[in-house]
Order: sequence, then structure tokens, then C-alpha cells
Amino acid sequence: MIFFGNEVDIADQMQAWFEQGGSDGFMMALPILPESLTDITGKVVPELQRRGLFRTEYEGRTLRENLGLAIPQNRYIST
Repeated sequence: MIFFGNEVDIADQMQAWFEQGGSDGFMMALPILPESLTDITGKVVPELQRRGLFRTEYEGRTLRENLGLAIPQNRYIST
């Protein structure tokens, strides 16, 4: 699916997919770098944050913590 329009239009489309269960996340293919990335991070993300659909802070300090993954047992330490 290709979303297009201004930041409000794109946020509307993403919100609709998310709320209807059509998506639990999005992969972005940005055709023009760095301009496309700047548009997403500077316009679309803040719009999604205003709607409460995108985090404004990370709870953890690591990617593992922010994804809610358990720390695996160290197989090199005998228990």
C-alpha cells in the first residue's frame, strides 16, 4: 500500500489501517533521501504523536527493553 498526501492525510491513512487491525507497524520505503526521511520524522511522526499513536519517549534504555523482550539466560554461566 502506498500512502500519499500531506502529513495529516498520511497519518489518517496509517491510523485507519492500525485501528482496523490491518497493521501492527509500518515499513517505510523512502524514495528520496534525506528529504523523505525528514518529512516522515518532522511531519508525520509528530502528527501521530498528537493523536497518541506514536510514542513520545522510550521506557527502556535498550532496544530489547523497548521491544518488551526478556533477557535470555546466559548459556555460559552454570546454574
